[in-house]
This record gives sequence, structure tokens and C-alpha cells, in this order.
Amino acid sequence: VHLVESGGGLVQPGGSLRLSCVASGLTFERYHMRWYRQAPGKEREQVAAIPSGGHYTEYADSVKGRFTISRDNAEKTVYLQMNSLKPEDTAMYFCRADPDVFAADAADYWGQGTQVTVSS
Repeated sequence: VHLVESGGGLVQPGGSLRLSCVASGLTFERYHMRWYRQAPGKEREQVAAIPSGGHYTEYADSVKGRFTISRDNAEKTVYLQMNSLKPEDTAMYFCRADPDVFAADAADYWGQGTQVTVSS
């Protein structure tokens, strides 16, 4: 199983980035997908989640109204559209695949992360 994030980079405050996480080796539609971030010296926090059925989304209060999570099961990809970025959004961003009750195994999987830096 592999999760590969991409789309990070350096952006000015107020800018936008779109992160992607491509999964392989698992039945993607049987996994809830989550985006986390971790800034230096801080704990890892979940910023957004979308269930395997894709019928709702969840966001941390700090990103509500600015970030949008979506998934494309055919492409085995989860996205995080990040708008109105702030310096405090600077962090390493990780995706996580969390199995639903119909998944073949109970393990969850993490990607290696992609760095987002918001600075002028």
C-alpha cells in the first residue's frame, strides 16, 4: 500500500494550493480519507476528513471556510483545496487512509507528507 502526496510548496499569504494524495494497493472506496498537518514543535492535527461514501466532510475549526476536501474514487485520489492561506497553515501535510467496516484489513496507512510553507 502506498499513499503519495503532492502539491505542496511555497505560497504567499492569501494564496492557494491544491494537495493531492494518490493511493495504490488498497480498495480506495473502502477507506475514509483524512488530511493531517504537523508544524515544527506541534502535535499532528487532523484538518479535514471525508468518509468512504463521500457523503459529508469534516474540518478543523482553524480551516473551515478556507479548505475543501474531496475524493475521486476512480482515480484513487483525495484532494485538499486550500484557499486564503495564512502563515499559520505552514506545516507538513499528510494523508491517511482509515478503513471502514467493509475494508479487507483493519490497518490504516499514511503518506510521507508534502511541505506547505506560507510566507511573504
